[in-house]
Amino acid sequence: MPETLTDLLAALVRLESTNPALVAGGAGEGPIAHFIADWLAAHDIPAELDEAAPGRFSVIATVKGSGGGRSLLLNAHLDTVGTEGMTAPFDPVVRDGRLYGRGSYDMKSGLAACLMALLDAKAARLRGDVILAAVADEEHASLGVRSVLQRVTADAAIVTEPTELNVSVAHKGFTWHEITTHGRAAHGSRPDLGVDAIAHMGRVLVGLETLGQALTTREPHPLLGHGSLHASLITGGQELSSYPDRCTLQVERRTLPGETPEAVTQEIEALLTKLRTDPAFRAEHRVTLAREPFGIAPDAPIVQAVRQAAEQVLGAAPPTIGQTFWMDAAFLAAAGIPTVVFGPRGAGAHATEEWVDLTSTEQCRQTLTATLRAFCA
Repeated sequence: MPETLTDLLAALVRLESTNPALVAGGAGEGPIAHFIADWLAAHDIPAELDEAAPGRFSVIATVKGSGGGRSLLLNAHLDTVGTEGMTAPFDPVVRDGRLYGRGSYDMKSGLAACLMALLDAKAARLRGDVILAAVADEEHASLGVRSVLQRVTADAAIVTEPTELNVSVAHKGFTWHEITTHGRAAHGSRPDLGVDAIAHMGRVLVGLETLGQALTTREPHPLLGHGSLHASLITGGQELSSYPDRCTLQVERRTLPGETPEAVTQEIEALLTKLRTDPAFRAEHRVTLAREPFGIAPDAPIVQAVRQAAEQVLGAAPPTIGQTFWMDAAFLAAAGIPTVVFGPRGAGAHATEEWVDLTSTEQCRQTLTATLRAFCA
């Protein structure tokens, strides 16, 4: 069993955990979940597997406190995105203080830091419980964290997604929308019979562009800036010589704390309602997925605890930041668990070259340990 942080991280990278919902034939979380459970058992830390869907395993482990202290949840995800374009993605290489390989940065380094901090919690003999939730499917539908939260709660949580050793207290959410315009199929030579669904979608696109520009004039979030909107995918038509009877557009809207899926949906519906004043215009709209944004007050106890611990480790107070990408922190916060995000430095998340800075991974582990010793004492 690997005993150092670097050796543990390398072992985790060697275990393919490509999300099968993203890449057909991906190994999923089973092998890495069983490895972690065995590693914890070898260190006398009980762990159990939570199967959110067939083959989609998360790991729950708890270092029990003596009683009377606050509990702290450490969270990381097991799955990674695909490896197309990468050379030897599961053969970790250490070079110039960096460890390269798929998942090294996003986020097996944070996972390794959590595991080593769990050993530190065991040695510290704290009053409060320290819980690990190493979850499946964060890169797709968050099956893992949603299942784990039916069984686990805590007084606070730290998500170890990469933050460059900054303290992250906010991230954007998103909603996905499908808009379909309807026309009437006809031969291209018969404009008297045909109605062009793609041209009608052009009206929708103009309206969405206007809405997107309007978002930039609203009051920005102090850490996240403005919400945004873009047209992602569009399909329609059957051949050049026919009027298209259908056009479908997929839209993504990135949201800020305080913006709800309902309000975003109403904005798009208002746009379509205005276009429907033309009796020839017909359109349908539905929300296909919604993920809430995340935010916590910078002076919340868990934020203060992580900031103070990081200052001890780093020698200077880390900046407070927000992050544009979505993560499982939103689900933890929605479950009533005050949550902060803190993780290592690196680069290449979802890219063909991915690496993490090993010194920062150790500093992340030390910060987690200092936090749990203070928070769960």
